[in-house]
Parts: sequence; structure tokens; C-alpha cells
Amino acid sequence: MRTGAVKRKTKETDVEVEIDLDGQGRSQVSTGIGFLDHMLDLLARHSRIDITVKAQGDLHIDHHHTTEDVGIALGAAVKQALGAMKGITRYADVHVPMDEALTRVALDISGRPFLVFKAEFVRDKVGSFDTELVQEWFQAFAMNSGITLHLETLYGTNDHHIAESCFKGLARALRAAVAIDPRAKDEVPSTKGSLGG
Repeated sequence: MRTGAVKRKTKETDVEVEIDLDGQGRSQVSTGIGFLDHMLDLLARHSRIDITVKAQGDLHIDHHHTTEDVGIALGAAVKQALGAMKGITRYADVHVPMDEALTRVALDISGRPFLVFKAEFVRDKVGSFDTELVQEWFQAFAMNSGITLHLETLYGTNDHHIAESCFKGLARALRAAVAIDPRAKDEVPSTKGSLGG
């Protein structure tokens, strides 16, 4: 079973995450931030990873701490679920259109976290959600999952569509990269014989 469960509690947030990499794309997400819930539902559905997130945070201040800590916990749960990474496909890349927006995502489940994020938003907010927090979430997720993640929105004018294509792009790339390669199911996909450093 490739599953992960992470609890993260600070003075600012209380977050619980459970995932199943070999799930059906089911989601039970409650962060108190409607737009983030929507993005995580999309992530689950299109990655086929079952995701449960329960988060309470200092939303009376803003959405920053909750968004970041959910990214941290979800990334850590993915890393936990991957274990020794035997048999994974490891690399994947996709282009995801969302109406007028097009985003390219390429990733390497390398154990060496890195984020390149190139997406420009037209407005400061989508509803009550600060668009700058999209990058914060991806930064937290990449650093804690141990994934090298390159994400670039090639064009787009609607901020909701730009954000959605980013999350769907991650989902589709993750779906391919965590899949077990039947020709190498007992091997770590690295000439070093291990991943993570």
C-alpha cells in the first residue's frame, strides 16, 4: 500500500492529510478556503490519488499560513507514500489547456526538491484567495515531496483558469510519474541505485 498520513500542528494551523497513490481520485477536503478546496479536489480527481485534507488555520489573518501548511503536509505525505520509490516511472511532463490558458508541467521524482514557477496572474485575487498563494502552495509542496517541479503557464488571461491549469498539470504529471513501470517494478529508477540525494 502506497499511502501516507501526516499531521502538522503549529500556533497558526492544524492540518491532517491522508493520501493513497493508488486510489481512485477521491477527495475529502476541508481547509476553510473555498478556492483551495476546489484546487485540491481537482488535484485528486486528475491524479487518481485519494486525498483527505482537514485543516484549520488563522483565516482571520489571511489565507497564507493555511495554504502553505497544507502544501507542506500534502508534499510530506506524498514523499512518505513513495517510500524507496521502487518501480516508479519517475519522470513526466504534460501540457494542460483550460480554455484560453495553457500550462506546461514537467517533474522528476528525484528526492531533490526544486521549483521553477512561471505563471503571471492578472489580478491580486480570485474571489477572496490571493493569487500569489498559488506559487506559495507549489513551493511548499515541491520542497516537502522531494520533487523537482517545473511549471510554466505559456499564456492565459483568466486567473481562475491559470491556477486551475497549474493544479491539473501537476495532477496529470504526478499520475504518470508515480505509476509503476511493469518492466522495472523492483528497481529504483536511478543509476545510483537510490533516489534522494
